[in-house]
Amino acid sequence: MQHTPASKFLRSIFTAAALAAFGIMQRASAEIAVKSGDKIAFLGDSITAGGWGSPVGYVRLVIAGLEANGVNAEPVPAGISGHKSDQMLARLEKDVLSKKPQWMTLSCGVNDVWHGKRGVPLDDAAAAKPGEYDGNVSERGTYKKNITAIIEKASAAGAKPVILTATVIQEALDNAENARLAPYNDFLRSLAKEKHLPLADLNEVFQERIKKEAKPGTKTVTSDGVHMNGEGNKLMAIGVLQAFGLNAAELEKAKASWAPLEAAAAEAAKKQAEARAAADKAKADAKAKADAEKAKAQAAPNAK
Repeated sequence: MQHTPASKFLRSIFTAAALAAFGIMQRASAEIAVKSGDKIAFLGDSITAGGWGSPVGYVRLVIAGLEANGVNAEPVPAGISGHKSDQMLARLEKDVLSKKPQWMTLSCGVNDVWHGKRGVPLDDAAAAKPGEYDGNVSERGTYKKNITAIIEKASAAGAKPVILTATVIQEALDNAENARLAPYNDFLRSLAKEKHLPLADLNEVFQERIKKEAKPGTKTVTSDGVHMNGEGNKLMAIGVLQAFGLNAAELEKAKASWAPLEAAAAEAAKKQAEARAAADKAKADAKAKADAEKAKAQAAPNAK
């Protein structure tokens, strides 16, 4: 079959368009920094512990969202309830670096502020203020030094950090604790910029959502003012996925993958509630039976 100049021209245009489309596809997929086979350590406190412990926690949503976009990453859960920056630094090698992750998300700051006198001061100047902290404050170091050490040690070990700003301490955004938390988050933002690290500015996202909802006295993104409800977990996951480089279309794929997880979690919660109700009923029935037998035994002598 002979090709006319016109057909050759059209074929060259089609080939160029196909190659261009393939190039666009390659660039789009390359935007996701995490690759299949990568390990992601999630270092944090009870928010992160719940992010893994709950079937719809933010850690699980991040992993599911990546998988929905063809990236099969391995999670390394490293959240412990109540932990502050000094404790995370102390267990960094054991809980994170020894697992050889390629990535490490760091969620830290709420407890450093929320624990008050037992908290971790932002810097040396804050630590020196009379009456602000207990007598063991020097053992805990400062937030700036602890976080910087965590980031530098992780980077040196080949685990690229992703910094998460601390969310909120109660949803009354104008309270004293959120005011105290603000400079901690400012430091995280400046550190991410200085070290050229991905940043998930969750505090900004949470503040925007709470202000948008404008429902004082209600819980919009948390279950108790600090720990995540379903919406809070989704916001955290979206922030982390964006920091990993997912674009709008990829985020939609990620969100779509969460529906089965939510349905499964709802069904599991329903079964747990039914099991608790059945156990409570069995306990009540047993008590009623025992009470009836006791009353019968007490009444027997009087009947003679």
